Amino acid sequence: MSDAPPRPAGNIPEYTVSEISGAVKRTLEGAFGRVRVRGEITELKRYPSGHIYLSLKDEGGKIAGVVWKNAVPRLGLEPENGVEVIAQGRITAYGERSSYQLVIERLEYAGAGALLARIEMLRLRLAGEGLFDPARKQPLPLLPRVVGVVTSERGAVIQDIRTTILRRFPRPILLWPVPVQGEGAAQQIAAAIAGFDRLAAGGAVPRPDVLIVARGGGSLEDLMAFNEEVVVRAVAACRIPLISAVGHETDTTLIDFASDRRAPTPTAAAEMAVPSRVELAADIAQKAARLIGALNRLSQECRLRLQRAERGLPDLPALVGTARQRLDDRAARLLLALPNLVKARRAALVDVERHLPAPWQIIEQRRGAVALLAQRLRSGLQHAGTQRRAAAARIVHRLSDAPLRASLREARSRLEGMAGRLEAVSPEAVLKRGFVLVFDRTGAPVTLAAGVKPGADLRLHFADGDVRAVAGGRGAQRQGSLPL
Repeated sequence: MSDAPPRPAGNIPEYTVSEISGAVKRTLEGAFGRVRVRGEITELKRYPSGHIYLSLKDEGGKIAGVVWKNAVPRLGLEPENGVEVIAQGRITAYGERSSYQLVIERLEYAGAGALLARIEMLRLRLAGEGLFDPARKQPLPLLPRVVGVVTSERGAVIQDIRTTILRRFPRPILLWPVPVQGEGAAQQIAAAIAGFDRLAAGGAVPRPDVLIVARGGGSLEDLMAFNEEVVVRAVAACRIPLISAVGHETDTTLIDFASDRRAPTPTAAAEMAVPSRVELAADIAQKAARLIGALNRLSQECRLRLQRAERGLPDLPALVGTARQRLDDRAARLLLALPNLVKARRAALVDVERHLPAPWQIIEQRRGAVALLAQRLRSGLQHAGTQRRAAAARIVHRLSDAPLRASLREARSRLEGMAGRLEAVSPEAVLKRGFVLVFDRTGAPVTLAAGVKPGADLRLHFADGDVRAVAGGRGAQRQGSLPL
């Protein structure tokens, strides 16, 4: 089959894909150049390479965007999904995908509405984490030794704070100068707060007892450094009591929610940080006066109670005189009571003596009673002797009976039989038949030849006495003899 003939060339020019892509790219870059595009950030992605890819959208369309790694530090803000921004950069085409994109060099918020929306979103997220919880707030010290200040070293803010502290109660001020707006300001403010918090007590650089983070008034964009998440988290993590004084009284930033106290102005923050020496002195004087008055009233009340107690006490000299008179009276009555008592006891004894019988009569009565008892005892003994003799005769009569004698003979026969058997098993009878008991030197009986060592001292017990012996070898035992 032959090849088809080539088609004749027309008036339409022919391009390669690369040529078309290059032409489109040059057209886009030449027609637009540098542009500013307003839209809402979406599809934000950060790659390990450091580049950021995102899209900008509005009601009618969407355009892809990219932030190269070297442009990220100069963006001016932290890109987040859902934030409306104005992106500045240049339009270019990506030929491999037949797409165009915006190479972003700088971002800024699209008006106050976008800033407020971003701030509100961040506030809700941080509040959900508990960073604004009132339980986290720390009390301010009454009189700090050192006051730390985070603000710009130029401007009226530090001068107002220094003048106010000098006027109220002079205290050393430790300034950590930082930029309060612009690129990188939030990171430096957070680093200053964390740096103060890391200072050790008693170190070369004194650790402040209270911190003031201050800035003068400005627009919402000027105050955005104090709405950044890094600053809010640094304030919440700070262990030193912190006062925020950012902007004017009507300005509110996220740092105010995380700080321990919010001051409407830097001057008010200085007044919160240190008390007024004049007011302290007046307060001390007032309390001293109240204390003196209270002590005077207390002493007066104690004096009145003492006087009332004094009036209630009896007259001591009168009490002593009465007691002395009572003692004299008791002594006189005692001198009269003893003779009267003896006289009464003597009369009672005489009366008892009259009613007692004569001693000889008592002796005769007792003698008659003893004679009667002796007569009864003799009669009882005679009667008991007669009964005892009759019982003994009955016992002798029973003992002389024939059954008793037969029982005695039978018992004697059993006793003699048992004595014979006992004699047959007696160890002494066994020894008399030629047996010997062997004991070692400690007196323990030897029952086995294996337990006897040659040359051991032995004691042989015969029926008529003991014999000492020394054991020989065991060879003779195997031959049937027992030499010792």
